[in-house]
Amino acid sequence: MQINRLFEIVYILMNKKQITANELAAYFEVSKRTILRDIDALTTAGIPIYTTQGKGGGIFIQDNFLLNKAFVSEDEQKQILFSLQSMAATGVIESDKILGRLRSLFDNPSKEWIEVDFSRWGHSETDNIKFEMLKNAIINELVVSFDYLSAFGESKGREVYPLKLTFKSKVWYLQSYCLRDNDYRVFKFTRISNMQVLRKAFTSGDYEAPDIEPLGMDLSLSRVDVTIMVSSRAKYRIYDEFAEGDITVNEDGSFTLRMTHGKWICDYILSYGTAIEVVSPKYIRDEVLSRIEQIIKIYASKT
Repeated sequence: MQINRLFEIVYILMNKKQITANELAAYFEVSKRTILRDIDALTTAGIPIYTTQGKGGGIFIQDNFLLNKAFVSEDEQKQILFSLQSMAATGVIESDKILGRLRSLFDNPSKEWIEVDFSRWGHSETDNIKFEMLKNAIINELVVSFDYLSAFGESKGREVYPLKLTFKSKVWYLQSYCLRDNDYRVFKFTRISNMQVLRKAFTSGDYEAPDIEPLGMDLSLSRVDVTIMVSSRAKYRIYDEFAEGDITVNEDGSFTLRMTHGKWICDYILSYGTAIEVVSPKYIRDEVLSRIEQIIKIYASKT
């Protein structure tokens, strides 16, 4: 594409200082006339590129030229570099190569002040391979097959049109069209196993990525205030897992959490182990107690 060639011509001139039209033509595998047209386009756009004739002549760019003076502000440069640093975690871009070029063009070393890693602790290699497979399948519009473990403990084989990967609330989701169900489906990335990219193509433009909200908490459901006492060693989880507006700190040190109603509440409370006590409402306290009694029976029967 011409825009990519123009960008790279500027990059080459800023690094090599001077080059001939014939050398550029050979590098890009185009005619000398095409290169000269590109140079005209760049000078028309305000890039200070000059040519000299004769022996030792060639094409060069003004020594004190920086890309930020022509295209983007200093703040925009920082935003671009930050975005590329963040995207590097997905493996979508060749970050080192692109970031290096842009830093050179911007004359901006850009501090490496952030690193984003979407993989799980201890599973980075497996997650990265799976992510790469899905990325390529989405880009190349290829069908994917895999086994999927549902929330009900059922493992079923699937063939899907992969449409989009979305990262939300610490989790990756695959938005897709499922060929088995003939409907749109959203799959949790971590529950996908035995994945293969098939030699079957589809047209992504015929489908729209479904909303991932049904996999999360359905905000249309009723909400309930749950008051809990939490030991100091576990209080951090409240702020990790709830929005600030859903947390009330009471005078006695307890917390009242605004939760979406559902069976998940008891599972969540039990995940704290001995670091939590439900104060109210009573029916949730009773349900947690009932679950604990069932757990005791399981262990008591095997002692």
